[in-house]
Amino acid sequence: MITHENFATEPWQLRETALDLDVLAQSESVFALSNGHLGWRGNLDEGEPHGLPGSYLNSVYASHPLPYAEAGYGYPESGQTVVNVTDGKIIRLLVDDHPFDLRYGELRSHERVLDYRTGVLSRSAEWTTPSGRTVRLTSHRLVSFAQRAVAAISYTVETVDGPATVALQSELVANEQLPTVSGDPRMAAAIDAPLLPEEHYAHGTRLRLIHCTATSGQRVAVAADHFVDGPEGTAWAAESEPDVARLTVTATLAPGQRLELVKFVAYGWSAQRSLPAVRDQVEGGLAGARSTGWQGLLDAQRACLEEFWSRADVEVEGDEEVQQAVRFGLFHLYQASARGERRPIPAKGLTGTGYDGHAFWDTESFVLPVLTHTAPYGVASALAWRHSTLPRALERARQLGLEGAAFPWRTINGAECSAYWPAGTVAFHVNADIAAAVERYVFATGDREFLRGPGLDLLVQTARLWRSLGHFDADGVFHIDGVTGPDEYSAIARDNLYTNAMARRNLRAAADAVSLHPDRAPDLGVSAEEVADWRNTAARTAIPYNERLQVHEQSAGFTDQEPWDFEGTSQEQYPLLLHFPYFDLYRKQVVKQADLVLAMFTCPDEFTPEEKARNFAYYEQLTVRDSSLSACCQAVLAAETGHLRLAWAYTREAALMDLDDLEHNTRDGLHMASLAGTWIALVQGLGGLRRIRPAPAAPAQGQPSGATRAEGPRAPVLFAPRLPSSLTRLAFNVRVQERLVRVDMVQSTARYTLLSGEPVSVMHHGTLVALTADTPAELPVPPAPEAPEPRQPKGRAPGT
Repeated sequence: MITHENFATEPWQLRETALDLDVLAQSESVFALSNGHLGWRGNLDEGEPHGLPGSYLNSVYASHPLPYAEAGYGYPESGQTVVNVTDGKIIRLLVDDHPFDLRYGELRSHERVLDYRTGVLSRSAEWTTPSGRTVRLTSHRLVSFAQRAVAAISYTVETVDGPATVALQSELVANEQLPTVSGDPRMAAAIDAPLLPEEHYAHGTRLRLIHCTATSGQRVAVAADHFVDGPEGTAWAAESEPDVARLTVTATLAPGQRLELVKFVAYGWSAQRSLPAVRDQVEGGLAGARSTGWQGLLDAQRACLEEFWSRADVEVEGDEEVQQAVRFGLFHLYQASARGERRPIPAKGLTGTGYDGHAFWDTESFVLPVLTHTAPYGVASALAWRHSTLPRALERARQLGLEGAAFPWRTINGAECSAYWPAGTVAFHVNADIAAAVERYVFATGDREFLRGPGLDLLVQTARLWRSLGHFDADGVFHIDGVTGPDEYSAIARDNLYTNAMARRNLRAAADAVSLHPDRAPDLGVSAEEVADWRNTAARTAIPYNERLQVHEQSAGFTDQEPWDFEGTSQEQYPLLLHFPYFDLYRKQVVKQADLVLAMFTCPDEFTPEEKARNFAYYEQLTVRDSSLSACCQAVLAAETGHLRLAWAYTREAALMDLDDLEHNTRDGLHMASLAGTWIALVQGLGGLRRIRPAPAAPAQGQPSGATRAEGPRAPVLFAPRLPSSLTRLAFNVRVQERLVRVDMVQSTARYTLLSGEPVSVMHHGTLVALTADTPAELPVPPAPEAPEPRQPKGRAPGT
């Protein structure tokens, strides 16, 4: 989209200057609005034409049986697919009985603007009917951050060149017809008519529909009310039927006269509350919206975003596209999490149906690190959702013959719903990803009550899985066999390094947390012997290494496998998963997405600088980046090993993943992890933020039982910033150790300022600096070490 001639590059907004139906579905994703509870795709107000109509409520889904050619013990039995719930966006326009449809008549102008500071999608157009009458319309749309259940639209039409009879049809529509699904496994399953009608209502200017999902038993209610302003003689009437409720407003407009419709829409759902209770829920939300009014909703939206940007903004000088992209990404991450309130953050947010609306480990490993340092309340919410699914994870572990919890690879309600067990069931690293997210959040925010409660539960139950999953060999080395790491082109491996390294981190974090809160140990059944066993297991966990090549192995024996024939693979055969059988991918040296490189990023203390450089060069030759998760990780390690040009190329790839539709599936929704990856590449890569976790903790001497310290001795936050030659400045804020620190860097120097909180120590390229509110520090940036730039597989270098 960013390279399309109809899209402008601007720092604080995304502007489309003309309409191209060939990229309509992609534009619906990038113009999507959400607040973490409710999501509206950027469909045109009139409903048609569309690429993929979409209105979503977080965790409202349809369940369906998972097909198996042969049944097997422990296979997940049912899948879950996000439901397109009742569409409240639609406002159809008729001019002298001609429906406003962009495919007919003459569209004289059309512009849409998504403003990251106001949270409003605006649209303006001039259209001439087939009979020659011209009208001008404007609309503004928001999904409220302040009022969780509410969305609203202001829609205005005026005639330009003569009188016209105008009709506006504001609708609630359920069970919209969806496009046919392709064979791409990244797309959602098609579910026809997922909503069963229970109640429909229309009276005055009010509309309401209530449905129940056919398979998952979730009740969904949507209500709308309207404010109408038009010339004398303006009239309206309401009607409803099971799947449609409609308010029709008619007026005769003289040249220059306007008809304005403000539409307030409230959404609610429950799997437990009665129909009257859910009805009252949305009616209450609607009353609140009506009381606040359109201008009040606008003011509250801007206020929420002003607070967010004061903490989260990243300034990039030297590349206008990346400046636009990082703010675009942060805005959508905020949208995905602002009012999630104990619900998951799906891989596509609430912007589309890609990946069936499932949440993956992407959330904890990519999205939550960014939110931890910019909008931490969203992290607490997402981790509270994981904690709410702990009973299912405990049950799943028992089913698999394991102790502790086994969290799902992909899910909506907490149950595993991947039918492909080599990638799903055995991707146990999600346990450690969740544990790392807990550890990171507590370290950055000092949320001691969370650590003592849900955090400790998650750390203990995830740690218990590893001890029962792995085993000690005759030499006392702990191995974890038969698992799948982040790289989905390798499966059922022995000692996947990422899994093992993250398991070590998980075990140590759990042991530290129990030591800090010994009074909770009896509640969890944790003994001193179990804690000691966790520490011993972590110390003895295998970390595969090839002495001959002097590199770590992605998994045991990986470097002895036959290399993939990159020279014989054409660009048209990527992504490989759509053109080659998995059994062939699994037995070759080819990497879909950063795996060992991700381990070096998440567990930096496990590797020396020299090992990082050798490992990075080796795995660059094998990584094809058929996943949007890869580029940002490679950007961080490229920056850390001194390859700044390459780091910048990967940063741009992560930044433009959706704005340039690099994976060719932006039509199905935005890639939340890659949007987060832009921040990761800039702040943790080029900005050099290295340590975002505590040093190992020990209970303080004399600490009373039940005390709630977040961690042990404070370690300095490490920074090693460097800019590529293409950038002149990079500035950002980061929340660490309950402080807000600003980093402002140019080619030669970096300036650190403590914006809030107690004094803190930072380490700048090995130099320890104490920051107080009155003493910012400015230090020189040393040049990057010189080394040959690593090679990538043929045709897979970033930017090609």
